[in-house]
Amino acid sequence: MVVTALTWNLYHGRDHPPERSLFTWRSRLLRRTELGTTHAQVNAPLFHEFAGLLAGWEWQLALLQEAPPRWLSRLGRRCEAGGVSALTSRNLLAPVRAALAEWNPDLIASGEGGSNMILVRRPARIVAVERVTLARRPERRRLLLARVQLAGGGHLAVANMHLSVPSTRQGSTEVMRAAATAVRFAGGDPLLFGGDLNLRPARDQGVFEHLRERHGLVGPTSPQSIDHLLARGLDPLAPPVSLEPGGRELDGPAGLRVRLSDHAPVTATFGVLEG
Repeated sequence: MVVTALTWNLYHGRDHPPERSLFTWRSRLLRRTELGTTHAQVNAPLFHEFAGLLAGWEWQLALLQEAPPRWLSRLGRRCEAGGVSALTSRNLLAPVRAALAEWNPDLIASGEGGSNMILVRRPARIVAVERVTLARRPERRRLLLARVQLAGGGHLAVANMHLSVPSTRQGSTEVMRAAATAVRFAGGDPLLFGGDLNLRPARDQGVFEHLRERHGLVGPTSPQSIDHLLARGLDPLAPPVSLEPGGRELDGPAGLRVRLSDHAPVTATFGVLEG
């Protein structure tokens, strides 16, 4: 069986134009749309825009980070997928945070609360879930694990995470713990291990060598990428690749473009031996 997977940090459902001059206090405080040379900065709720792209792309498994928790069921419906999530940081008083995020996404920004999500398109389905806390400071980092029953009856383990930023110097410890936990969870099933690792192969070469040698996790995206889809026990048919910036852009005001998220989605295709 062939499975295409996607990982994408949704940036809390916000847009992120390449023109830095568009990030103004006027926009952030007053919800003013800023117009640049090629792009606009809209500071508006963008669920339908994100959902439209995700629904239109070809994938069977989607690993999402910095996903607004309130989006889980709606994304599932739009993408014709089942889904699970793990709450990360800043989720106290969630209804209030969600209302503020709908009113002014850029003002509350990551303060809206976050989650990691795994979406699985039918007829595959999630049959087991585990959630593990990898770090509590300076932000709570969660590992979301799911066992997926594929169309032919076989199983695939999926691990999704968003690890701490490099300045904390915690990422390597977190990924080692996540890998050991995910391998134990997978047992004899193949494993897809990915998300926003905040680790670059060019800078953190030893970490990726350890993941390969100790846990059999292979296939980082590129030397400078932090978003990865590592695999164990899968046949890599198409290696992980980042989508070009235009692929996550939509038509915006005044004939300009709106770019979703500050991360590019990464996709990869694998062969899975079922049975």
